[in-house]
Amino acid sequence: MLAAMPKAVPKIQFRLRILLGDDIAVGPGKVDLLEAIGETGSITAAAKALGMSYRRAWLLVDTMNRCFATPVVTAEAGGAAGGRTRLTATGAEVVRRYRRLEAGAAKARQLLARRLIEAAVLHLSGETCAIGAKNLDANVVRRPVRQLNESMIQA
Repeated sequence: MLAAMPKAVPKIQFRLRILLGDDIAVGPGKVDLLEAIGETGSITAAAKALGMSYRRAWLLVDTMNRCFATPVVTAEAGGAAGGRTRLTATGAEVVRRYRRLEAGAAKARQLLARRLIEAAVLHLSGETCAIGAKNLDANVVRRPVRQLNESMIQA
């Protein structure tokens, strides 16, 4: 006899990535790295804070710098005090725009999750609905959906 599978909570997840050819110009990990570089002023410290090797962080920065018309990060050679890595104006703008896109995607994910739950409730109740370019008719969805617990939709 098979053991009962634990109930998994459905989750909708987007991974926003911007590609340039085969390279990922920007993605969630790269933006996290840019933010960490901006905070620490160092690729080494940023890599350590994110739990990655210096080499991995350097390769990610190198890819981003090659994908943009101007570098997102610049490095200054160090003397006795060591070098410094700086987020450029382009790098700061990439972070700002990516986070704004990410927030919009999160809102879209919540709306999609809500519509999928509404469709499932309607399907189970025998009513028909369509998810697509048209919004669900609020009159058709009124009773069972209002009772749905918001915790079913994970942010």
